Amino acid sequence: QVQLVESGGGLVQAGGSLKLSCVASGFFSNHGMAWFRQFRQAPGKEREFVAAISWSAGSTFYADAVKGRFTISRDHAKNTMYLQMNSLKPEDTAVYYCAGDQGHAFNSGSYAYSPWYDYWGLGTQVTVSS
Repeated sequence: QVQLVESGGGLVQAGGSLKLSCVASGFFSNHGMAWFRQFRQAPGKEREFVAAISWSAGSTFYADAVKGRFTISRDHAKNTMYLQMNSLKPEDTAVYYCAGDQGHAFNSGSYAYSPWYDYWGLGTQVTVSS
């Protein structure tokens, strides 16, 4: 059974940093992983794409809103994905989810399309105070 478990969220002041981790357990054909976020004031809306990384090549992709501030990375040996978040802003406040793809998202180039991910974590809250 595949499980994705996020950690590292918390409360930070604007301009501060946090590093999120997502540990994957159980076997799956991992083509890539991504971070998405859900804003509290938009519960019915699709989760917003943040960043993605292809598992073998390590190619990275970012949403414009976080480019230059966030860095996604992965550690094969630990089966772990990270999101280093710097220069945080109040508008980054959200629940952050990690997602795993068995091929639909990355093979089609639609790594930002959340419905095509196969596995999801339960999320970790990030709150940025002004």
